[in-house]
Amino acid sequence: MQVAMRKNVIRRRAVEPKSSADHDAEPRDGGVQSVDRALSIIETLAEDDQGYRLSDLAIRTGLSTSTVHRLLATLESRRFVQFNRADLKWHVGSRAFTVGATFARRRNFSAQAVPYLRKLRDLTRETANLAVVDDEFIIVLTRMESREIMRSLTKVGGRAAMVASGVGKAVLATYSDEAVGAIIQHHGMPRMTEKSIVRPGDLFKELEKIRRQGYAVDDEEACMGLRCIAAVVYNDCAEPLAAISVSGMTSRLTDDRLSTLGQTVREIAAELTAALGGVMPEPKAG
Repeated sequence: MQVAMRKNVIRRRAVEPKSSADHDAEPRDGGVQSVDRALSIIETLAEDDQGYRLSDLAIRTGLSTSTVHRLLATLESRRFVQFNRADLKWHVGSRAFTVGATFARRRNFSAQAVPYLRKLRDLTRETANLAVVDDEFIIVLTRMESREIMRSLTKVGGRAAMVASGVGKAVLATYSDEAVGAIIQHHGMPRMTEKSIVRPGDLFKELEKIRRQGYAVDDEEACMGLRCIAAVVYNDCAEPLAAISVSGMTSRLTDDRLSTLGQTVREIAAELTAALGGVMPEPKAG
């Protein structure tokens, strides 16, 4: 009898659902679920400067309203999020900016790049950008806004697919075909507009063109109506350190300007490379 009772207890324990506290503590893909959820909330809030109401945030993250509210309360106490009582919306908090800014400070060339971005903006009258590769995505570190009317697809701190951005393709052109192929296999080639490059063969042809001319063009591949012209900034080993670009509306970045703008971006990238102690790679024969 006692043996049977012990077996029943063991059986009930095996099928009983765990409490929410235990569930949050379980590793998920090597992590903690509550941390993963909290970071998901911060990332979602960062997508829209207008903020989100609690119910909308729950829908966007796929979490229950009670779970989102509980996590927001903790994040608010640490100033990673903040609540605007005027519009009843949640926003990214000051602490999130402080922590995120460490990434840019670690890339300590950002401050040195500012005069060159300003020069690039003034010469072209277009928005100048500085971006780096992080985990096979492009991240915009800083930019000098144009005084012209401008729509920007990726804000400072935003991420973009390498295959669909001017700065991304400029950097990809420095990689081997094998390395590019691995990135394609890992992230795919998303169709963001009708002009996006979605076939590997077409991308490889585009990268060959970029290597010949020394700059890359995003021709409405990420957003219709926008063009971007980019060139690589190199480190002291002649490896890609970052990329700079100018971006603007197609009505201003017209076909007859592309060559001149490409040459200007390439020259400023070379100047910034030299200022940072970098080395331009030797041109390849042929």
